[in-house]
Amino acid sequence: MSLNETMGKLEALLASVAKDLGKVGRGNKAAAQRVRVGTIKLEKIAKQFRKESVAAERGGKLKKKKKKKR
Repeated sequence: MSLNETMGKLEALLASVAKDLGKVGRGNKAAAQRVRVGTIKLEKIAKQFRKESVAAERGGKLKKKKKKKR
Protein backbone atom coordinates (compact mmCIF):
# COMPACT_ATOMS: atom_id res chain seq x y z
CA MET A 1 0.00 0.00 0.00
CA SER A 2 1.32 3.44 -0.84
CA LEU A 3 1.56 6.35 1.53
CA ASN A 4 -1.10 8.28 -0.39
CA GLU A 5 -3.56 5.36 -0.18
CA THR A 6 -2.93 5.03 3.54
CA MET A 7 -3.47 8.77 4.03
CA GLY A 8 -6.77 8.51 2.15
CA LYS A 9 -7.96 5.62 4.28
CA LEU A 10 -6.89 7.42 7.45
CA GLU A 11 -8.72 10.57 6.41
CA ALA A 12 -11.91 8.68 5.54
CA LEU A 13 -11.88 6.72 8.78
CA LEU A 14 -11.30 9.86 10.85
CA ALA A 15 -14.26 11.53 9.15
CA SER A 16 -16.45 8.51 9.80
CA VAL A 17 -15.50 8.28 13.46
CA ALA A 18 -15.98 12.03 13.93
CA LYS A 19 -19.46 11.81 12.39
CA ASP A 20 -20.43 8.94 14.70
CA LEU A 21 -19.01 10.74 17.75
CA GLY A 22 -21.63 13.44 17.28
CA LYS A 23 -24.32 10.76 17.33
CA VAL A 24 -22.87 9.19 20.48
CA GLY A 25 -23.30 12.52 22.24
CA ARG A 26 -27.03 12.27 21.54
CA GLY A 27 -27.25 8.77 23.04
CA ASN A 28 -27.01 6.58 19.92
CA LYS A 29 -25.70 3.21 21.15
CA ALA A 30 -25.07 1.80 17.66
CA ALA A 31 -22.89 4.81 16.84
CA ALA A 32 -20.93 4.20 20.05
CA GLN A 33 -20.21 0.66 18.87
CA ARG A 34 -19.09 1.96 15.47
CA VAL A 35 -16.75 4.42 17.18
CA ARG A 36 -15.22 1.66 19.30
CA VAL A 37 -14.65 -0.51 16.22
CA GLY A 38 -13.40 2.52 14.30
CA THR A 39 -10.78 3.32 16.92
CA ILE A 40 -9.37 -0.19 16.59
CA LYS A 41 -9.17 0.23 12.81
CA LEU A 42 -7.71 3.71 13.30
CA GLU A 43 -4.92 2.29 15.44
CA LYS A 44 -3.97 -0.22 12.73
CA ILE A 45 -4.03 2.31 9.92
CA ALA A 46 -2.11 4.86 12.01
CA LYS A 47 0.64 2.32 12.61
CA GLN A 48 0.77 1.56 8.89
CA PHE A 49 0.95 5.28 8.12
CA ARG A 50 3.81 5.73 10.56
CA LYS A 51 5.80 2.88 8.98
CA GLU A 52 5.22 4.15 5.46
CA SER A 53 5.96 7.79 6.29
CA VAL A 54 9.21 6.92 8.06
CA ALA A 55 10.26 4.73 5.13
CA ALA A 56 9.39 7.49 2.66
CA GLU A 57 11.34 10.03 4.69
CA ARG A 58 14.39 7.78 4.81
CA GLY A 59 14.08 6.98 1.12
CA GLY A 60 14.06 10.65 0.20
CA LYS A 61 10.47 10.67 -1.03
CA LEU A 62 9.46 13.15 1.67
CA LYS A 63 11.55 16.17 2.34
CA LYS A 64 11.62 17.92 5.67
CA LYS A 65 10.97 21.62 5.52
CA LYS A 66 13.66 23.73 7.08
CA LYS A 67 12.61 26.39 9.54
CA LYS A 68 13.45 29.92 8.59
CA LYS A 69 15.60 31.79 11.04
CA ARG A 70 14.33 35.16 12.12
